Amino acid sequence: MEIIVLGGAGDMGSRAVEDLAVSEGVRRVTIADRNVTAARAIAARLAGQGAEVDVRPIDAHNYQGLVEAMRGYDVAASALGPFHVFEAKLVRAAIEAGVPYASICDEWEAAGAAIDQFDAAAREQGITVITSLGTSPGLSNVGIRYYAQQMDRVRRADVYVYQPLNAGGGEAVVRHMLHIISGQVVAWRGGKRVMLRACSEERLVKFPRFGQLKVWNMGHSEPETVPRFIPGIEEVNFFMGFGRGSGLFIRPARWGLLGSARVRNGVARAIRLAERMSAAKEPGVGAVRIDVWGEVGGQEVQRIACGVGQMREATGLSLSVGTLMLARGELLTGEGGVYAPEACLDPGKFIARLSARGVKAYADLGLTQALA
Repeated sequence: MEIIVLGGAGDMGSRAVEDLAVSEGVRRVTIADRNVTAARAIAARLAGQGAEVDVRPIDAHNYQGLVEAMRGYDVAASALGPFHVFEAKLVRAAIEAGVPYASICDEWEAAGAAIDQFDAAAREQGITVITSLGTSPGLSNVGIRYYAQQMDRVRRADVYVYQPLNAGGGEAVVRHMLHIISGQVVAWRGGKRVMLRACSEERLVKFPRFGQLKVWNMGHSEPETVPRFIPGIEEVNFFMGFGRGSGLFIRPARWGLLGSARVRNGVARAIRLAERMSAAKEPGVGAVRIDVWGEVGGQEVQRIACGVGQMREATGLSLSVGTLMLARGELLTGEGGVYAPEACLDPGKFIARLSARGVKAYADLGLTQALA
């Protein structure tokens, strides 16, 4: 199979490229990126290790160029953000090109727009699109489905993420962080979609390895997609924290000081400069925890799934594993359409294949009970 990875020279996209290039059945991986120098360096490093790896320059603002870039491939994978700018355009281009598409898109409005605007067209063309296929959202959504299918009724799911400020990812991740802590964000409460001011709610949550940390409601897509694909769930929430230094961003966000794109861009440049000054340091390790409540045999139950790891590994490998399942037709649905991972990926297979790559999920905070 031949796969094109949009944004494949970036932090998480390059990890997907690395894994796809050594995966069974993959003949060619194309790194499509505006950073041709970085893309060529990755291709040179991977030469002779597995599939052919080549480079294609792209301009994500050029819609027809995106269509032409994707056309002819067996599947397109994307780590190209910011997703509120590019995801709808990329989904539309993939459908026009006639190519299945998977993306790590993690912003609620972008994921919702992809489903609302393009599901009908994707079904008509028989093209399958999977949006929100990273760690959170992505692995978190699959974890919710993993437990939901073991329950007679699922009632609630909460997703908690700890992402340290030194997690890596460059300026794109910084811009994403500032976007999700600004303005209105979605939640699912009482069986209804509600809008809340970002960072208006906070909780203390115990994470594996890191203990108790403060988190705030932010704009990831689990509350947008999970209720669409797991009917009957009454509540879905997303909370995130950055650990030490969180107040530098949370306080201005709560005061409404980050509402301007110009201000966010300035802050992003300042943070990126600080990152460059400490570039020799290894990216920090974060954690994810999901809690799922429901009924089994008439009894109320609560289950958790959690894990720790670096953002690049967990997100890039989630994209790679899901992309391979899409390319091989290993989905829970045979119909085209725009889906989130909880709607179309078998939780057992997805979790097992990530585990084989070193991204492990556990049913306890002590990280002793691996999910089967």
